[in-house]
Amino acid sequence: MRICLITEGSYPYVTGGVSSWAQSLLTQLPQHEFIILSISAKKENTKIRKYKAPANLVEVYDIHLDSFLSEEIVSGKRYSITPEEKQAFSSLIGGDEINWPILFDLLVSERIDSILNFLASKDFFDIVYDLCKERFAFVPFTDMFWALRSMVLPLFICMNQKLPEADLYHSVSTGYAGVLGALAKHQYQKPYVLTEHGIYTREREEEIIKSSWIKGYFKDIWIDYFYNLSNCAYNYADEVTSLFEKNREIQVEIGCREEKTSIISNGIDITRFNIENRVSKDGLHVGGIVRVVPIKDIKTMLQSFAIVQQEIPNAYFYIIGPHNEDQDYYEECLDLVENLELKNVIFTGETDVKVYLEFLDVLVLSSISEGQPLVILEGLAMGIPYVTTDVGSCSELLLGANDPYGRAGSVVPVMHFHLLAQELINLLINKNKRIEYGQNGRNRVIDYYSLALMVRRYNECYERWGN
Repeated sequence: MRICLITEGSYPYVTGGVSSWAQSLLTQLPQHEFIILSISAKKENTKIRKYKAPANLVEVYDIHLDSFLSEEIVSGKRYSITPEEKQAFSSLIGGDEINWPILFDLLVSERIDSILNFLASKDFFDIVYDLCKERFAFVPFTDMFWALRSMVLPLFICMNQKLPEADLYHSVSTGYAGVLGALAKHQYQKPYVLTEHGIYTREREEEIIKSSWIKGYFKDIWIDYFYNLSNCAYNYADEVTSLFEKNREIQVEIGCREEKTSIISNGIDITRFNIENRVSKDGLHVGGIVRVVPIKDIKTMLQSFAIVQQEIPNAYFYIIGPHNEDQDYYEECLDLVENLELKNVIFTGETDVKVYLEFLDVLVLSSISEGQPLVILEGLAMGIPYVTTDVGSCSELLLGANDPYGRAGSVVPVMHFHLLAQELINLLINKNKRIEYGQNGRNRVIDYYSLALMVRRYNECYERWGN
């Protein structure tokens, strides 16, 4: 079977949980051929692939959302948009029922010579004018015009592409990737599977609410827009998988039909994590295996470690992962280290994580949002307890969900660095508890989160829809 895996801001150009999951899926299913359809914000971000391509990866197709920068715009054109097409565009922004087949057919036809030209056309002007008149009379027209243009431009760039043909399409999020999966099903009449590692719409909603560049009255419009994109993916997908029960319930709550949903947990290759390789080092060692980006909330980690260091002066803190994705945020974290007068803090950059798993005493994750983090599974597989924020499936992984194993760590509310610090201190000063929690976690991973089990379930999903 030829499977097109649709990724957004991840594999094969960005490391992290979703990308590791994708690489595992490809390498463990050699009987299938894979095509990667990768959506990236900038072309420069796709110069270096972070993963060695397995033999069954036959092609990588790239969509660059900054591709429009080199185009010249011809404004004021007319495209003979029908009333039905106009209504479909309007509903995308402010309506409930969107006629996606009409939008799909228009944007893949040859009638639209350029997305930029269309968004500078008299037709788009008319659409925005009518929206302002009918639904958003309190919003200045120019504000609405440029806001809607920036809103739909990335989506239309994605949809105005020649999609590769495959036997089955599998997107790893909703959003733009999810709409492309829906478009592929509409265009080629092939099955479409959707996997959500986190709940994309909820993550975008959090970002929009906190954003400073979106004016107050536009935030609701942006949020509704992303919910519309998610519902498109849910409606077209033949099966919608999530990593754990809580996320499956959220999918149903925000519009996915329950009978479409299923759970396929993440899994890791247990044989790669030999607990006998563990060694002791002088001092006490805490590690966070993360990308240095805002959603991982590195600043909360650093604030918690400031408290830990006051209680345990011989504690070391390693932030293990790439820090070149958001240079400004990385610089802010370095400034915070200096302002807090922290010692023994090491930013490793991109490195071999297994080296650190051999000696770390406790692992920590302070994310604002997560799905089912592979780094937790990997740490537990090495018998290392975790302290995490209560996001995604962290509580399920550490506290258990109807299994015979006990605690494998502690869970605290998001951004509560004092509580995070206290739980770290409790584990660092109690070696017996660290050993007990670490063994509980390892047993849980072996029985419920193996790579073999995950791969078998995805292969069954593919065969269920692809044959």
